[in-house]
Amino acid sequence: MDIANLRKDLAAGRFEFSRHAFHRAVERNISADEIRQAGAVVEVIEDYPRDKYLPSCLLLGFTSGGRPLHLQVCYIEAELVKIITLYEPNPGQWEEYRRRRTS
Repeated sequence: MDIANLRKDLAAGRFEFSRHAFHRAVERNISADEIRQAGAVVEVIEDYPRDKYLPSCLLLGFTSGGRPLHLQVCYIEAELVKIITLYEPNPGQWEEYRRRRTS
């Protein structure tokens, strides 16, 4: 996985939603523009090479307004980045939005 290309693709809007991700974006009021903003600066915080369907990873990025977003994406070579799910991380469950709290 090439994080620089992933950032470029997300920032340029070259992504598609799984059905689940589309529903989550609507119910959580996450716009495509916010995804592009956060996508331009994402970092990989968890890697799932043996995920149930396809290799994927969890990304953290911030919108221009400072809203943190987690994006789980497939990282197979494809024309569009496939977003599996997305959400604003709960600070009670994440340390600095990067590490899961253990307690």
